Amino acid sequence: MTARLGSLDAFRGFTIAAMVLVNNPGDWSHLYAQLEHAHWNGWTFTDTIFPFFLFIGGVSMALSLGRLAAAGANKTQLLRKLALRALLIFLIGFALNVVPYFNFPHVRVLGVLQRIAICTLLAAPIVLYCSWRQQLAWIAGLLALYSAAMLWLPVPGIGAGVLEPGQDIGAYLDRMLFGPHLWVQSKSWDPEGLVSTVPALCSQLIGVLAGRWLLASAPRSEQTVWMLLAGLLLLALGSILDAILMPINKSLWSSSFCLFMSGWALIAFAAFYWLLDVNPSAAVREAAARWCRPFVIYGMNALFIFALSGLIAKMLGFIKFSQPDGTKVALGKLLYAPIRAIPIAPVNTSLLYALLFNAFMFSIAWFMWRKKWYVKV
Repeated sequence: MTARLGSLDAFRGFTIAAMVLVNNPGDWSHLYAQLEHAHWNGWTFTDTIFPFFLFIGGVSMALSLGRLAAAGANKTQLLRKLALRALLIFLIGFALNVVPYFNFPHVRVLGVLQRIAICTLLAAPIVLYCSWRQQLAWIAGLLALYSAAMLWLPVPGIGAGVLEPGQDIGAYLDRMLFGPHLWVQSKSWDPEGLVSTVPALCSQLIGVLAGRWLLASAPRSEQTVWMLLAGLLLLALGSILDAILMPINKSLWSSSFCLFMSGWALIAFAAFYWLLDVNPSAAVREAAARWCRPFVIYGMNALFIFALSGLIAKMLGFIKFSQPDGTKVALGKLLYAPIRAIPIAPVNTSLLYALLFNAFMFSIAWFMWRKKWYVKV
């Protein structure tokens, strides 16, 4: 496979659009349940987004490195290139945490982009030097090791296997390593903590296996069927682990969460793949391509849109204007005020604001696409 996959671009764009939507409501106290994270155990639509990103990153790694390796690229040089890319992504994520307050004594070190960077760095040698069986063994071994640590390693003053906020071994080690530099909303644990990055790496490696399958010589229709079956199997495995071992939990990135969400990622990607790259009907493929073009446009500058949307959201809360009564109101609240005044339910005005914010970000992505400006790291 040498041609660029429209389905992967569309899936990436769908995921970035979903991320912008759930991250930018008009009012965080008025949300549809599926547009916020599960409070602890369980899952919602919002909880699928980050695992989808990691899965997509794994597929992209397998396809790009597979092509480069086939062209005779030097693996050591590829590792250096990927390490530099990981460093840049980490620094971008850290810079977003620093802005706009520059509170270095308490700035959060970790975050979404930082986790993506660490996973990319750790996955690179496994992708380049391991067979698919060895990669599968890495996934199984890392998930088993993580589960054992979470269930059996005791936390001082708490004990072992307490999977409540801030009481697990991962949160304890993160506090030891990062002190005051954890997620500000909890201060005692971090949803992108270092320890829980281990199973997140497995989410990316499952994407790598999917990418390797796409590089195989099997017919595309057969590839689609097997991805669907693999997705259903992972959904079943994740559900079983949820019942007997560890609950599905995004903040802990439990082994059940990793497998369950990877199952959904495989099923969702297989659907895009069938519609855009496999369907025997050219008319259906062309119609699907038209409908999915906004997602493709979004996906062409996914990292840039992710970072820019986060920066704009922060500045909307940071920039304030003085009112006649002497109080100051954030720019974001001023923009939301006329929408909030619409006589509909608060959850709908909050959603409308998120949709308008999404449309604004899409206009930037569309302009960049028209100009053929692609920001790559």
